[in-house]
Amino acid sequence: MMKLVLAAILSFMQFSAFAEVCLSTIDETAPEEQFNVATGGTVIDSTTKLMWMRCAIGQTWHVQDNYCYGDPTPMTWQQALQIAHGYEFSDRSGWRLPNLKELSTIVERQCVRSSINSTMFPNTPSDDFWTSTPSMVDLERSWVIAFFNGSNSLKQKTLFTYVRLVRNAD
Repeated sequence: MMKLVLAAILSFMQFSAFAEVCLSTIDETAPEEQFNVATGGTVIDSTTKLMWMRCAIGQTWHVQDNYCYGDPTPMTWQQALQIAHGYEFSDRSGWRLPNLKELSTIVERQCVRSSINSTMFPNTPSDDFWTSTPSMVDLERSWVIAFFNGSNSLKQKTLFTYVRLVRNAD
């Protein structure tokens, strides 16, 4: 019996260790008011005038639930650039891989696990997302944003990580 109780407590602790944590003592950096919900699983950032896909590549947007279902598709940097080229989504073209500055504008620094506005970008993995910004000192690496805590770092271009596309709002 004691083993069962201990297992239940440890299971709860593991689950809660991965739950999103937001601190109200820190100002929001990507509040809901910053985004206007557009059609077909997109939002427009009123500050940057960029249109974002609400789901990562590989996930499917469901209007009825306001939710991204499925697992994102990890890909290399070159694959991310290639899939963005000519990508059509929500009856729009012009999608591209965001640069480092653009992707950092949707980081919610008030939260960790994941550090993104989960209402505007639901079911975002707390992991790295590619940017189009290559390293200036190491041609084998490109910049990523970690939506675990909003940090950025360089990553080998041949490694697999997630992708969210952006376009200029019309």
